[in-house]
Amino acid sequence: MSQRSPRHFLFLQGPHGPFFRSLAGEFQQLGYRVSRIGLNAGDAFFWRGLPGYRALRGGHDTWRAGLESAFADGVTDLVCYGTTRPFHAMARDLARRHGITIHAFEEGYLRPYWVTYERDGTNAESSLNAFTIVKMRDALSSARNTPRPAPDAWGDMRQHVFWGAGYHALMLLGQRRYPKYASHRTPQPRHELAIYVKHLISMPVRRLKRRLTTGRIRRATFPYHVALCQLAHDANFRDNSDFQNQSSFLDFVFDGFAKGAPNHHHLVVKAHPLEDGREALPSLVKGLAERHGLQGRIHLLTGGKLAQLLDHAESAVTVNSTAAEQVLWRGLPLKAFGRATYNRPEFVSNQSLPDFFARPCPPDRDAYEIYRQFLLATSQIPGGFYAKGARQRLLRRLPDLMLAREDPYSTLENPSASSQQHILLVT
Repeated sequence: MSQRSPRHFLFLQGPHGPFFRSLAGEFQQLGYRVSRIGLNAGDAFFWRGLPGYRALRGGHDTWRAGLESAFADGVTDLVCYGTTRPFHAMARDLARRHGITIHAFEEGYLRPYWVTYERDGTNAESSLNAFTIVKMRDALSSARNTPRPAPDAWGDMRQHVFWGAGYHALMLLGQRRYPKYASHRTPQPRHELAIYVKHLISMPVRRLKRRLTTGRIRRATFPYHVALCQLAHDANFRDNSDFQNQSSFLDFVFDGFAKGAPNHHHLVVKAHPLEDGREALPSLVKGLAERHGLQGRIHLLTGGKLAQLLDHAESAVTVNSTAAEQVLWRGLPLKAFGRATYNRPEFVSNQSLPDFFARPCPPDRDAYEIYRQFLLATSQIPGGFYAKGARQRLLRRLPDLMLAREDPYSTLENPSASSQQHILLVT
């Protein structure tokens, strides 16, 4: 093993599955120290074979001491998936005080072909938010390479659900070893596992229903708008908006639609691809349609290809879903109600919701193209967390990005700060 600088990468909780273990293995092969803090048996399982595992089996009141103890072991870099769940938020705050570099991963802002890699924070806490469109344009004009679309896909949905089910099964089996662990999501492991299993089993039936609904909408002659739903337990929805659940969001949207949309327009409620029935969307949508006098004008679509739906839509509304990027890429009017990197006056309508549904204002497509190209040149990395081939594509690029002195955005502004490839020569 080659000698390297004394950098020590501490991993926290990552995406479901083996991605963080594979990434840590790359750094270990390059001669860097790696370790991990685990809060449950799922974390432990997906670190097997690697050194430095620390189990925190106490409750929230033991986290700070556990993190401080880990940081005292020469940690220079902190790696996490999202920065808003309670454990990660505490770790991020402490890491800043210690001068530790924070590497934050998230699902791609430009799904379905990329994942997001940033420093310090993601989504509403991203340093991207400090960049104006003018600043992005200037940085792109000095860039040496023109970004091209990535050939990879986000990952097979079944693999995503499979890893989620496996992770929660391990959590459940290991509860005696981690008795005080409580997930940042709801419900807790036993019910979460049941939801994942039900999702896997019901895939064929839901696929058939989805195709029938999609076909009916595509064959219809009525103009329609799209409400993009999210998972209510998702950190981006929960922490970066004023809505507590899907019910409050859809009630607000239905009210605006009833007041502003022409009477012959319809609204398609597009569920998240991983929607698992925690809020019983069919009965919720039916009840809200009746409450607002919208019977016959509301359609619920559970999953399916978003592109086919947006190709003929009039507009879209969302809290802060990354699916909004596909809306903007098509030049469709967008109304967003949460904090998001794309929620900018150049792209997102500032109209009242009734006015938006009556006559929606389109985005500035030139400004959005600058924004999109800036993301592709910086924080959007081709690949995915869940499918094997997608993970391999990520691992080809991530070590260089994480070992660079500057974050991806600053590197584009200052090309001399870009990293060199770290290739281990084997003789």
